[in-house]
Amino acid sequence: MPTGSPDWVEQAFAIGTALAAGMLIGIERGWKLKDQKPGTRVAGVRTFSMLGMVGGIAGLIGSLGQPIVAAVVAAAAAAIMVTAYTRELQRQRDATSAVAALVTLAICFLAGSGSAGLAIACAAVAVALLAMRSELHGFVDRLEAADVKALARYAIIAGAVLPFLPNGRYGPYGAWNPQKLWLVVVLVTGFSFLGYVANRLVGARRGTIATALIGGAYSSTAVTQSLAQRLGTKEAGGAEPAGIALATAVMYLRIIVLVGTLATRVLLDFVALILPALLVGAAAGYWLFRKAPSHEGPAPPGNPIAILPALGFLAFVAIAAVAARWAEERFGQRGIAGLLLITGTMDVDTAIITLGGLKPEAIGPPLAALALAGTVLANMAVKLGITLAYARSKGLSAALALGASMAALASSIAVAWVRLSW
Repeated sequence: MPTGSPDWVEQAFAIGTALAAGMLIGIERGWKLKDQKPGTRVAGVRTFSMLGMVGGIAGLIGSLGQPIVAAVVAAAAAAIMVTAYTRELQRQRDATSAVAALVTLAICFLAGSGSAGLAIACAAVAVALLAMRSELHGFVDRLEAADVKALARYAIIAGAVLPFLPNGRYGPYGAWNPQKLWLVVVLVTGFSFLGYVANRLVGARRGTIATALIGGAYSSTAVTQSLAQRLGTKEAGGAEPAGIALATAVMYLRIIVLVGTLATRVLLDFVALILPALLVGAAAGYWLFRKAPSHEGPAPPGNPIAILPALGFLAFVAIAAVAARWAEERFGQRGIAGLLLITGTMDVDTAIITLGGLKPEAIGPPLAALALAGTVLANMAVKLGITLAYARSKGLSAALALGASMAALASSIAVAWVRLSW
């Protein structure tokens, strides 16, 4: 709604938004109940539309300085809907429509109060939840106890801790911001949880390639070890080398996303360094995939949402943050670059997070990008060693793919270093 409009225009827009939200939900409910006999339906598109208008009017009255009148109107509408749905609740044991009516009333009250955009967004989400009944129930039916526990762990990590942490600088050198440190855990475990959910939905039934792409989104090293170990046995189906190469390509993409999220100022320089390696890795993986037969591969490593490892990672990041501040004061930019390289050899995510917590003037983007690229190269060397150790001679094609990607990355680093030295 443009600013500066007359009051009546803004008020009409608020009521119109409430009406539209109610109608949107009413269309879904009306379609869902279309097979019921006339006269047996409690509410359809007309009732939900009028309920939306009532909610909008109540919200508008409240915004005009009459909260008691607004509460009375909203409470009366809610009471009518509860009374109307009482028999249906007793007969069908289904509270969906009744709850949908109350949600509609609340959403439209929000629209009438002046938050039209948020109200429409909430209405769209409500319609999606109502329309996806079969899909959501099917998803729940496929869940196991481990899946529910994984969801609970991530809910604790992301929702029960983060909002209550202080946002300030604490500890040695003022290196610790509790909220940002925990946000790191939320982001990293979020990648793990997304990969885990995707694996449960798709699974290893669709082949080693699907497994590698899914697992590579949260632990390309673990996927490399799993596929290399299988490749070294008689159970290998032939697609494992392609899976190793493609998991690494996905890892490159994940690192770019992390850099863009946590160390945005370094993104352009880092992408220029990492892009050739990404293209070579993806091309090698695709070529190996074309040569390999389809095969049901192993599932990625199990449930990654574990609280103790997350806390351990948090401790490591906190120590790295203090070390980075110490290096900044003692050695300047090149000391920080060396620290990023050392910490990133163990975990690339840690180096990215450490860089994101530094002040912009601590290290320039070109040198920081070089340090991060060096950590990726060192991490790739670890994957190469794992492949050869577990798969031995059967892993030569995968090792060559990893080596080609490493060579591209090393060339980019060398060119950038020469330019920086000039």
